[in-house]
Amino acid sequence: MKITFRLWVLIICILLALLMISPSFTNGIIVKSIEKNSTAFQEGLRNGMIIKELNSKEINSYEDYTKSILDGVKVGDLTKYEIKTDQGDFIFLEQGAPKITVDNIPKTKIKTGLDLSGGARAIVRPIDVELTQTQLNDLVSVTDQRFNAFGISDVNIRSVSDLEGNKFMLVEVAGITPADLRELVSKQGKFEAKIGNKTIFIGGDRDISDVCRNDATCAGVTGCFPTQEGNGCNFQFVIYLSEEAADRHAEVTKDISLDETGQYLSEKLTLYIDDTEVDSLLISSSLRGQKTTQVSIQGSGSGSTSEDALKDAKESMNRLQTILITGSLPYKLEILKLDTISPSLGKEFSRSIILLGLTVFLIVSISIFVRYRKIKLTLAVILTMFSEAIITLGIAAFIRWNLDAPAIAGIIAGIGTGVNDQIVIIDESLSKSDNSNIKSRVKRALFIILGAFFTIVAAMLPLFWAGAGLFRGFALTTILGVTVGILITRPAFADIIRQVGE
Repeated sequence: MKITFRLWVLIICILLALLMISPSFTNGIIVKSIEKNSTAFQEGLRNGMIIKELNSKEINSYEDYTKSILDGVKVGDLTKYEIKTDQGDFIFLEQGAPKITVDNIPKTKIKTGLDLSGGARAIVRPIDVELTQTQLNDLVSVTDQRFNAFGISDVNIRSVSDLEGNKFMLVEVAGITPADLRELVSKQGKFEAKIGNKTIFIGGDRDISDVCRNDATCAGVTGCFPTQEGNGCNFQFVIYLSEEAADRHAEVTKDISLDETGQYLSEKLTLYIDDTEVDSLLISSSLRGQKTTQVSIQGSGSGSTSEDALKDAKESMNRLQTILITGSLPYKLEILKLDTISPSLGKEFSRSIILLGLTVFLIVSISIFVRYRKIKLTLAVILTMFSEAIITLGIAAFIRWNLDAPAIAGIIAGIGTGVNDQIVIIDESLSKSDNSNIKSRVKRALFIILGAFFTIVAAMLPLFWAGAGLFRGFALTTILGVTVGILITRPAFADIIRQVGE
């Protein structure tokens, strides 16, 4: 068979898709999240590290990890753990199990949704308040910062809307219970800055007129240094208070004494979110009793290496800046829908999806062979089906789209549409109803397929908003599948049929 330009395009796209999917053969398990106040974090263990050994036992799966935890050596009330990772070895004492969340290393770069990986999903909206898109974006930003502050990873938070224009916030969190998710998103998100028991200012534009963020003259890391635990870095940025907040600051600080260094006040500026302390910052002695709208906020980050300390300082500064800008929410939230899927159910669902896909391929292949009695035509259809599936998955991996159950259904729907198009091409190429050549008949088939393509795309677009965006994955992958077909696989399939029919 002659490899035409269209066939070369198909081959190149398949190779690029396989590169995007990139199967992984790395052994071990990956650290998904870690409590910042844990001993493991203080010793330098971080998110994204791959655990190779635990307590001198090789770790290849989550099951290996859970079994090896029991082999920790008791030292009084604590347990000693020895962990070897791809970025170094760590030995620490912990009360109970290590305060980390781990998971098996993904076999590919394909990201899976909660239907496959397990977790909880909530659709949230404010009570009795209609939000603008800007207000909804601020809600998403504050909520994301809150999850980061609580040390939760694998969070997907975005704004969604339905066909009626109602706006909601969609929160998807892997590895969390519905009760935990309800606890985190149902709170109001109140921010306060206190000196002692007196509130100086609250977040938002009522008390804070501006926060310096992207100007190196008033925000940045001021220096790094070694510590007994490893390394530390200090940061500093300026906030601008309203006149009322400046008056409160002057009144509260006028009688506070200085600390031993004489550089700072003996009382600190403590930041709270939902009445939980998230940071405590020093106040410069020059601000005592002063009515000033410009306040210098200082803090620090830490880590086992200077790079870790610098990264932690920048993240802490950015988190505080975002909290101060957006502030507390002026409304309470309600959860309209709360779903959960266990990881074990997700794995079982994955196996069922794979089995279903293989069954569909087999049934379609047998049906095509029985219909046309030609092995070359059957193989061409099978090749095209596999090609569309691989290229669609490659695009999904490239854009980092979470593949959930609706998205996988969309891929199957796209493949089904592709098979229908291929039958149209085959029937037209084998048609004896006129005296036109095979090239003209295939061209006529492609024209019919192009019209069907626009019809499918038009039908899928409303699903991006239907059900508050829960069908977006189905719509996207269906459109991706039929687009791959119309641009890549259908033309290549047509070339194959022309060569087979000549």
